[in-house]
Amino acid sequence: MPSTDARIFVAGHRGLVGSAIVRRLQTEKYSNLLTATRDQLDLRDQAAVNYWFRANRPEHVYLVAGTVGGILANSTRPAEFIYDNLLIHATVVQAAHAFGVRKLLYLGSSCIYPRHAQQPMTEDQLLTGALEPTNESYAIAKIAGIKLCQAYRSQYGSDFISAMPTNLYGPGDNFDLKSSHVLPALIRKFHDAKLARLEEVTIWGTGTPRREFLHVDDLASACMYLVSHYSEAQHVNVGTGEDLSIKELAELVRAVVYPGSRLVFDPSKPDGMPRKLLDVSRMHALGWRHQIDLAEGVRTTYDWFLANQDTARTAPLGGRGRSVEEVREQA
Repeated sequence: MPSTDARIFVAGHRGLVGSAIVRRLQTEKYSNLLTATRDQLDLRDQAAVNYWFRANRPEHVYLVAGTVGGILANSTRPAEFIYDNLLIHATVVQAAHAFGVRKLLYLGSSCIYPRHAQQPMTEDQLLTGALEPTNESYAIAKIAGIKLCQAYRSQYGSDFISAMPTNLYGPGDNFDLKSSHVLPALIRKFHDAKLARLEEVTIWGTGTPRREFLHVDDLASACMYLVSHYSEAQHVNVGTGEDLSIKELAELVRAVVYPGSRLVFDPSKPDGMPRKLLDVSRMHALGWRHQIDLAEGVRTTYDWFLANQDTARTAPLGGRGRSVEEVREQA
C-alpha cells in the first residue's frame, strides 16, 4: 500500500466519487492529499496539467474527473461529453507518465459495454457490439480512457489500471432532475411530491429496465483496494453483482421518502439499456466485496439530502466553466 505520507492526487475531488475517495483517504490517515478545483486547473489543458504535475509531483493518481450527466444531458450535449472527457483523460495520463507517477487508477463507467451485452456483463465483452445510443459519446470517451491506460502500460511500462463501476449514489450526489442519474432523481421527485402533497409521482420509462447500484463509499473502498492489490492491463468491474427493476427501485425510494404515494410510469420517455448488471467475480476473486445494503444506502443518502439541501447540487451547473465530475451519469 502507498505510505500514508505519499503525495496522492485526486482529480475530480469535488464530485460524488472524488469526494468519497478523499473522505476514505483521510479516514485512513493519508496526510498528503493533492487537489485542484476547476478554477485552479483546467484538466483539458495539457500545458496547465503538465505545469501542475511538475510543481506538485504526485506519486499516485485517482483519475475520477469527467463531464457526466443523465440521459437528457447525454442526448443534448454529446459533443461536450466526448470532447471534455477525451481531453481530461489524455492530459492527466500523459502528465502522469511524463512526471513519473508510480500508480494511476482510471475510473470508467459500466456504459462502456454494448447495449445488448450478455448479462451479467464480463470485462471481455468490451467492444463486442453497438453501444447504447443515449450515452454513446460518453461511452466512447470512457473506452478511449481504458485503451489509453493500456497503451501507456504496453509502451512505457506505466502502472496504470482501470476500474469500471456500476451506477453510483450516495452523499454529495447531484439531485437536479435535468442532470442527475436515476436514484438521486427519484429521491428528489418523491421529496418534492411530499412537500407539494401530490398523490402521484411520475417515473420516466416503463419501469422494466434492471439496474445495479453501488454506494459511492463502497466504490472508494474498492478503488483504494485496487491501488494496493492490482496491477494488470485488464480493467476490473466494480459493483454488487445484484440488480433490481426501476419499478422496484422506485418502490424502495417511495418507502423511504414518501410512503403512500402512487407511481405513474411515462413510457414515452427512454428506458436506456434493458439491463446493466456487472459480473464482479474478478473483483471478488481479488478479495473485495461491497458492504452497504441498497435499502440502508437509500436511507442514509436521503438523510444527507435533508441535512444539506442548502448546499446540495439541485440545479444544473451549466456551461464549460463548471467543475469536472460535478454531476453523475443517469442509469
